[in-house]
Amino acid sequence: MQAEIRIAIALIVRDNADTLLLRKRGVAVYLQSGGKIEGAETPRATLAREMHAALGLKIPLSRMTPFGCFETAAANIPDHMVVTHVFRVQLHDEIITPAPEIEEAIWVPIRDAAALPLAPLTRDHILTLYWQMRFCEDRFAAGTEAA
Repeated sequence: MQAEIRIAIALIVRDNADTLLLRKRGVAVYLQSGGKIEGAETPRATLAREMHAALGLKIPLSRMTPFGCFETAAANIPDHMVVTHVFRVQLHDEIITPAPEIEEAIWVPIRDAAALPLAPLTRDHILTLYWQMRFCEDRFAAGTEAA
């Protein structure tokens, strides 16, 4: 049985559906805010801790909506599986204050995200699912769903 590395990630979005992507200092790809779940910590508690440390945000756990759980083999650690708990966090007028380890924090329309260098989890799972959900919402709102 493979050992698990558990992490919690935030898909942070604004009212206009743009998503926040981060690029850490010395890293070439963009990803979401989040981090490793410590001990008996819950995924939401991890996310609250990580968003506060990385972005200066204090988001109540009740504003973290489950978005998905993804499992992938750890890229650099043999015999380990990464289990990622993803939560959608809707921001309104909160101010983001990136920590020094964050080189860049950018708001990106979902349609433009694919042009950026993205971390595999961000590219292949999180933003793909978010785009599909947005596409369906837009189609239903326009009344163009298939009969």
